[in-house]
Amino acid sequence: MVNSHRKRILKVYLGFYCTAIILPKICICSQFSMPSSDQFNQDLGAFPAATNGEPFPWHELRLPNTAIPLHYDLLVHPNLTSLDFVASEKIEVLARDATQFIILHSKDLEIMNATLHSEEDLRYRKPGRKLDVLSYPAHEQIALLVPEKLTADLKYYVAIDFQGKVADGFEGFYKSTYRTLGGETRTIAVTDFEPTEARMAFPCFDEPLFKANFSIKIRRESRHIALSNMPKVKTIELEGGLLEDHFETTVKMSTYLVAYIVCDFKSVSGTSSSGVKVSIYASPDKWSQTHYALEASLKLLDFYESYFDINYPLPKLDLIAIPDFGAGAMENWGLITYRETSLLFDPKTSSAFDKLWVTRVIAHELAHQWFGNLVTMEWWNDIWLNEGFAKYMELVSLNATYPELQFDDYFLEVCFEVIKRDSLNASHPISNQAKTPTQIQEMFDTISYNKGACILNMLKDFLSEEKFRKGIIHYLKKFSYQNAKNDDLWSSMSNGCLEGDTSGGFCYSDSKRISSTLLFQGEDEEVRDMMATWTLQKGIPLVVVEREGRSLRLRQERFLSGVFREDPAWRALQERYLWHIPLTYSTSSSDVIHRHILKSKTDILDLPESTSWVKFNVNSNGYYIVHYEGHGWDQLIQQLNQNHTLLRPKDRTGLIHDAFQLVSAGRLTLDKALDLTRYLQHETSSLALLKGLGYLELFYHMMDRRNISDVSENLKHYLLQYFKPVIDTQSWNDEGSVWDRMLRSTLLTLACDLNHTPCIRKATDLFSQWMESSGKLNIPTDVLKIVYSVGAQTTEGWNYLLEQYKLSMSGAEKNKILYALSTRKHQEKLMKLIELGMEGKIIKTQDLASLLHAIARNPKGQQLAWNFVRENWTHLLKKFGLGSFDMRIIISGTTSHFSSKDELQEVKLFFDSLKAQGLHLDIFQIVLETISKNIKWLEKNLPTLRTWLLART
Repeated sequence: MVNSHRKRILKVYLGFYCTAIILPKICICSQFSMPSSDQFNQDLGAFPAATNGEPFPWHELRLPNTAIPLHYDLLVHPNLTSLDFVASEKIEVLARDATQFIILHSKDLEIMNATLHSEEDLRYRKPGRKLDVLSYPAHEQIALLVPEKLTADLKYYVAIDFQGKVADGFEGFYKSTYRTLGGETRTIAVTDFEPTEARMAFPCFDEPLFKANFSIKIRRESRHIALSNMPKVKTIELEGGLLEDHFETTVKMSTYLVAYIVCDFKSVSGTSSSGVKVSIYASPDKWSQTHYALEASLKLLDFYESYFDINYPLPKLDLIAIPDFGAGAMENWGLITYRETSLLFDPKTSSAFDKLWVTRVIAHELAHQWFGNLVTMEWWNDIWLNEGFAKYMELVSLNATYPELQFDDYFLEVCFEVIKRDSLNASHPISNQAKTPTQIQEMFDTISYNKGACILNMLKDFLSEEKFRKGIIHYLKKFSYQNAKNDDLWSSMSNGCLEGDTSGGFCYSDSKRISSTLLFQGEDEEVRDMMATWTLQKGIPLVVVEREGRSLRLRQERFLSGVFREDPAWRALQERYLWHIPLTYSTSSSDVIHRHILKSKTDILDLPESTSWVKFNVNSNGYYIVHYEGHGWDQLIQQLNQNHTLLRPKDRTGLIHDAFQLVSAGRLTLDKALDLTRYLQHETSSLALLKGLGYLELFYHMMDRRNISDVSENLKHYLLQYFKPVIDTQSWNDEGSVWDRMLRSTLLTLACDLNHTPCIRKATDLFSQWMESSGKLNIPTDVLKIVYSVGAQTTEGWNYLLEQYKLSMSGAEKNKILYALSTRKHQEKLMKLIELGMEGKIIKTQDLASLLHAIARNPKGQQLAWNFVRENWTHLLKKFGLGSFDMRIIISGTTSHFSSKDELQEVKLFFDSLKAQGLHLDIFQIVLETISKNIKWLEKNLPTLRTWLLART
């Protein structure tokens, strides 16, 4: 799933790891102590009460494995007018132990009838035995009480008739609506089950370990089509004009991957090299925007089959653009669901960044067909095995299939983004305990996704690409159609050598590598021990380098943003943190990449020759920050000013990133970091230029929001003066490479935001021409958002944009218009946007979280958005659910920019009131730490920033 991420070490948390018990074609984890029926009868007080007051025979959040599913037969009949559904299922279960109850998940479903058949019953056509059903909503579980004990090692068949509502949200089996070009509103029904919402659609064993096969039948009207994971086998005509579609039985898979949709969409199709039919579905009026996705899907599917050396195991693959969707996309096996903006591409309104995004999301979800679907984590504590790998495979697959998108450079931003989060004490390990549905939802964050991807990239750089790929293939083949955990991956990564790579008992990954990276043949301790330090403890290491002649003194610490060494808590927060860090470094003397594993708190390296500077973390492939004590930073700054090209572009970008991160931790003065950016007037790498510009822009917005007008004005003048040559050379078209185009968008957005007269004039002219053409003028896509934002500053322009928003059939264009509308400086206009988002008709509810975030970035909207969240908390909670990605975006997006003690106290009081109601999220502590960090940054650095700017303006 794309959302738009985790790790740790020491105090090793083993979570729900367990020993697999192998039955015929079944791998089940025996991890629970299960009460026998006699114990249950003797100790009724130890169990919770069901809804009818009777004792519920199970008290754990996790299901017992006394009975396990083998196969589901599911029939669903949704009514898209009354928005409810009736359904029935028959579950083939294997009794692993004698038991008098079967525990399933079920949420908001009405169970009308449940019966049990043995294999003997079916053989002799005996009637089933009616089952009593108990419900325990607190754990979203039901208990089926059997009249006689099930016999161990026998199969049984549970038949359940049930009904429910087509949900009004983004989870389970829910409704989605869209407007046609003619203004008609149409309804479709769609599923989204990850992580724990299959139980909202049908009673099931809703945990990833309980894999089974699924045979699905859907009833529908003739004006609709039905889609599911597998191809349709046949359609039966029923009385009343209804049709019943039967789909092939699925491969063995987890419940969260089941999918079915009833809609009236159109598709475009093609066939992969291996014969897989690939189809892209969208609402009829958006069919023309599906063609790029088809091209990309076919190319990426071919790549993955070759790279993994495993064919995609299903006969078809559908990708469908859903009008209402909570996440970016969901990897349902054979039927991948997407937000429209994550799948559809409109050449007239989609920018270079939009194209990169669509391609990335397709690559991510297709990678899941192997990582997650074919091999699934045992439990949600290891969701990073799905999400971190899919995020990493974006990098591998796009480099191979779409090198012109230059995602290899953009991947640095993936890692920089998560470092910001991971450097807070409120971070968490990649592999982290998660029990409740809310805790499980919270695991889908930047730690699981981005940090997971970044440590995999670091491991690939350490092992070599060839050995890393061999380990991936070994892992996927060994655990196909099964579940895996952390150690299974590390064992696969170091399992044996490539042919011809052995000598004297050693495995040589790369002949150029030094001995500290050699692995003993047949042993996996080095990889496993190293990677445990990255997945089982939270945080990011800081490598401190001090050079004395040809000796390098190394020291590792835990890097903490917003916590200074002089703070009383600093030392305690450092205790018991130690990483095995695969260091790389280069020097002024040669281009050779030196390697060393730092396994201890301190170490000493001897340089082979004299050098004027040393740069660690070559190409920023390592997940760590580097601080150069003594004259180290001065030497690097001097080199950048003299000839920056002696350092690689990614190294220059990494230096800018690390310098400003060190400022936030009090390890480097702000003026030193700002001095580092002075060379940027000669920079030719868009990557490095955008990184430096990003920090300066961040400071400007911080000053603007706090109304520190003298500093914001001086910073504005400095930006326009210092970057004037590169701003003035930007054209208002879509020419150049992806990075040229992203630099153009960023520079012109900043220039207009700073009221740069030439920029405002050009954007105003284009907006006027666009309005005069009744919205038919094709403005270059890379400057579309800029033109709309400038146009939105007048009442006439704002109103016209809102009307165009209603009419647009392009999700990419709607996003740009909505952003532009949120930049207006009049609060009544901003409030109208929020009201429209809450209403959910013109501005869809799925866009409310990002809208509130955008409004909060507006100095005139920051308090407005925050007040709205507090006053409408109950309504927002009902719309999105506590642990959802949207709710976390709303909370962080409306508060994380605060930087005063009064604001901190206000937010803390609100969070305390929620905790008093029993509502708690990890994001609460993350926000409080972020605000505290902002306050400390201003207190420590505002005088320095003011002085530095005065000397240069």
